[in-house]
Amino acid sequence: MRETIGIMGAMDEEVQLLLQGMKQHETVKQTGITYVAGEWLGKQIVVCKSGVGKVNAAVTTQILIDRFQVNRVIFTGVAGAVHPDLNIGDMVISSVCVQHDMDVTPLGFERGVIPYQETSAFPADASLIALAEEACKAQGAHYRIGKVLSGDQFIASKETVNMLHTEMDGACAEMEGAAVAQVCYMNRVPFVVLRSMSDKADGSAHVNFAEFTVQSSQRSHRIVEHMLEHM
Repeated sequence: MRETIGIMGAMDEEVQLLLQGMKQHETVKQTGITYVAGEWLGKQIVVCKSGVGKVNAAVTTQILIDRFQVNRVIFTGVAGAVHPDLNIGDMVISSVCVQHDMDVTPLGFERGVIPYQETSAFPADASLIALAEEACKAQGAHYRIGKVLSGDQFIASKETVNMLHTEMDGACAEMEGAAVAQVCYMNRVPFVVLRSMSDKADGSAHVNFAEFTVQSSQRSHRIVEHMLEHM
């Protein structure tokens, strides 16, 4: 049976480039989310915009798996840099994804730990990481393989950024990746999260977020395109 690859983004800018050039596509709407299934670069893919936040991302991912039976999931988009060596335009390839706003520390759990679960850190697929790394190198993109931290918060504080890096070893912060990762992990579907840095997550996003979202989305698109060509 032919493999189907799910490609997700959270915003229009992150998916509209993916929709261009798709062949024999079909549009399906479910739970308010539009899924476009078709062929791109000889691969069977389903492209969708999850919307912002972990609940939207989780619902969208489960539908991709249940209804469209995707075999792999790539989540692409922008994020705020947390690691001090990352600059605007750099890429983060997820090694693992964790919810930074999962906080049950008053009961003795470390921040990010989901109580009474076997794991709270969801690892990306090694082969997809390797493909993404190869694509970043081919595109001349500066990248880091690291921990993607997700929460239903837009991080805009230097103090929070420092905590996310020093206490949680985060590379970047965004609002969907760990939800996608958890659903994929629970369903045993390989995934990777690719994030292009649109801001430094330090309170300056109002200056550069809108401008760099478009540029970052274009860079992510080229990397996903390279990955599909070499799958």
